[in-house]
Amino acid sequence: MKMQNSKREVVAIIPARYQSNRFAGKPLALIAGKPMIQHVVERARKVELLSRVVVATDDIRIGQCVQSFGGEYVLTRSDHVSGSDRLAEAAELLEISEHDVVVNIQGDQPLFAAEVVEQVARPLLDDPSLPMSTLIYRITRPEEINDPNHVKTVFTHEHYALYFSRSPIPFQRNPEEGISPTYYKHLGFYAYRKGFLLSFVALPEGEWERFEKLEQLRALEYGYRIKVVLTEHDSIEVDTPEDLLRVEEFLAGSLR
Repeated sequence: MKMQNSKREVVAIIPARYQSNRFAGKPLALIAGKPMIQHVVERARKVELLSRVVVATDDIRIGQCVQSFGGEYVLTRSDHVSGSDRLAEAAELLEISEHDVVVNIQGDQPLFAAEVVEQVARPLLDDPSLPMSTLIYRITRPEEINDPNHVKTVFTHEHYALYFSRSPIPFQRNPEEGISPTYYKHLGFYAYRKGFLLSFVALPEGEWERFEKLEQLRALEYGYRIKVVLTEHDSIEVDTPEDLLRVEEFLAGSLR
């Protein structure tokens, strides 16, 4: 009798939305002569663990751009509230197996280290009962602690998330003691088991999520575990045109 292959595939999906409140057309913005989405796809393709890299977009202009450099894309609806909703629709359209691992790579992080994809996916490959995982990074730039755009997290000794917040957590009650807490920020890389991803996006919005505008809080509020993996690799997010300059400066420095 032939044994069934239990190896799980790991598929990267890169949500890329054209419209943005702060930066319309962001995925197509040029960085060192290439569209940002091309930088993201090319870095993802260097990850040996991935069996497939697909851009999920709501705009044919992004799709055509991806196609022009030999990438794969899938066209999704334009009315999704979150990146996870777009991810789930793409996973369905691509007919990914229920137990395979879907990695969400943000389309606005063109400088991520290839190693982080392995780091975020590995817990789900090692523990079949784990529904999702994400990355965290020890904050080294003090200005990020109070910046609501940098989401902070606290977690258990076994590295399961307790909470995510745009506020600094933990709160330091007695700063005169001279001991500062270590702050960790959340990096926007997720790994989901495909079956859980579909269940997750079907859940009603959580109360914490409603106030913080952080969809990962929905998983915690409904009792699901999120494994947080500490990485040594920070990742620059492009939220504004000014961030493009920072990325280009980084690339210019790394090429010297």
